[in-house]
Amino acid sequence: MTTTEVQQLEEWFKNAPKPDMPVFLNAAVEVTDYDVFLESHFIPLRTKPEAKINAPILLRLQQMKLIIESNI
Repeated sequence: MTTTEVQQLEEWFKNAPKPDMPVFLNAAVEVTDYDVFLESHFIPLRTKPEAKINAPILLRLQQMKLIIESNI
């Protein structure tokens, strides 16, 4: 993922409606604080967007995006 792609994804979340909490991304991942979730996931992506270790972070953000899009 490039820095530009991270910025575009972050901008999408800034403009997207906040979902009702909690949100279950899957059977094992429950998000209870949307703002903390976003900040904790974007910090490592902003720092080193191309790092392979960030793949699970990107996956969770994509799952959240799909959930929000499906409820719009």
